[in-house]
Amino acid sequence: MTIEDDLKAACDSLRKGGVILYPTDTVWGIGCDATRREAVRRVFEIKHRADSKALITLLGDERDLWRYVDDVPDVAVDMMNLSVRPLTVVFDRGRNLAPELLGEDGSVGIRVTREMFSSRLCGMLRRPLVSTSANISGEPSPRCFSEISKEIIDAVDYVVEYRRDDTTISRPSSVVKIGDDMTVKILRP
Repeated sequence: MTIEDDLKAACDSLRKGGVILYPTDTVWGIGCDATRREAVRRVFEIKHRADSKALITLLGDERDLWRYVDDVPDVAVDMMNLSVRPLTVVFDRGRNLAPELLGEDGSVGIRVTREMFSSRLCGMLRRPLVSTSANISGEPSPRCFSEISKEIIDAVDYVVEYRRDDTTISRPSSVVKIGDDMTVKILRP
């Protein structure tokens, strides 16, 4: 299967409200269209995760931040661009996303991916993706595809072919929260 065919199949599944298993700029992720409530709910079910724990939203282009966040401080963009490691930023007020992706206070965690496949997939879909590690809540995050459980693989609608053989050990993103007053709090180094 070519990368183009893989992207098309993943995008087709997402457009139908499906949940996919895909490589990101960090660990393999369970994802769906971040604007579709029913798909987001399925991700919580697959992970056996409490719906009070917000999920990360992945964007393929920095310019999309302003569509999904009320206020994007310049410092957030600077930090994303300067960070060597993938960086998720928690913004105070998200918008235009499934409500289940927002924290109780309306905040949203967003990362702009620099990884080719996930970035192109966001572009093809023309929407953000949910990005949460491909594991049952409470279990270790898989560092590569071969560590993903059969339960997770069987639960999704489409499993991306690209990078399945990649054994590079991955790790989750750093996470920071930037408040309206420009305070920066490190949530995960």
